[in-house]
Amino acid sequence: MKIVCAALMASLVAAPAAAGSRTGQLGSVLKKAQEAKKKVDAAHINEQDERTLGEQVSAKLVEKYGVVQNADLTKYVSLVGLSLARSSSRPNLDWQFIVLDTDGVNAFAAPGGLIHITRGLLGLIKNESELAGALGHEVTHVTEKHTVRAIEKQKLAEEGTSSFASNGGLTQAALGRLANFAYENVLNNSFSRSDEGEADQKGERLASRLGYDPHGLPKVLTKIDARNSGNDERNGLFASHPDTKDRIAKLEQQITSEKLGGTAIVEARYKQHVSYEAKPVTQIATVSDGAAGLAGGGKPQPAADQPKKKGGLLGKFSTSSSDQKQSNQTIASAGARGIGADRDAQGGPNKTRINVRITPAELEAFKKGIA
Repeated sequence: MKIVCAALMASLVAAPAAAGSRTGQLGSVLKKAQEAKKKVDAAHINEQDERTLGEQVSAKLVEKYGVVQNADLTKYVSLVGLSLARSSSRPNLDWQFIVLDTDGVNAFAAPGGLIHITRGLLGLIKNESELAGALGHEVTHVTEKHTVRAIEKQKLAEEGTSSFASNGGLTQAALGRLANFAYENVLNNSFSRSDEGEADQKGERLASRLGYDPHGLPKVLTKIDARNSGNDERNGLFASHPDTKDRIAKLEQQITSEKLGGTAIVEARYKQHVSYEAKPVTQIATVSDGAAGLAGGGKPQPAADQPKKKGGLLGKFSTSSSDQKQSNQTIASAGARGIGADRDAQGGPNKTRINVRITPAELEAFKKGIA
């Protein structure tokens, strides 16, 4: 009996001790989880990684659409873009402006200062103030880190602390995964309404500050809205969609309320460098969807024969189920990303980027011509 009682007493003493041990272990696990979450919450993409992401996104866009092999045109677009970028909140980025070889009417802002505009959009635009409005919008997507912040908000928590190298930056593997996410968002123009509104407003201010007529961006949006008026589905936020008209109205209100006084149109200089004419949506050759299409290959198809899907410049759209899994948000551009034709437009064969050199003296001389 004494032995039984002793055993019972021992078990009663051991039970709380074991429970306490388990509680301690659980507390340790929770503490580690909380510490890991804090690290992820505090993690931000540094400027070097931002540029790396942008370069990878740009490479994919170039592979899809090709590059116009015209150094004079590239330099002209770069002069307009740099005039805006140097007046922005991030003037010291290595800004580059690339003309994509496609009839699709579009523009794309990749992280880190890589701005892309299609010859299709250049054909729709008719003067330098309109070009400044479109590029100012794209520049603002970069200065305000819209794509980067979307990644930080949506993807870094999924990546976890293991994606960060010892120096605080992202590992190469993580950069590759995040670049794919960024590309899909940029290509599909997955910007939130607030991001688009901010890009509109700050881009308009940038253009007016240089002396450009601030009505340039509203006019571009109005043209895109009219261009897509025959579609029975909205093209991004455009084509008879009331949000487009609301957006234009807000820009016009801003011009009045902020007394934006730029007056320069600069049509003659624009026509000296740009001779494209935009094709109607129904006349744009597109490529089949899937891997071949994303690589810029695939069999060209008339736009009218394409299944309708959404995506495009300066607008928000509903993604497909596969895209939705990658992102529910809107991240990248300035005109009206097409439902199918503008996003999936056939690209050119040459994938070589045109590098142009612009001296400070050249930039200052160019800015004097904004009159």
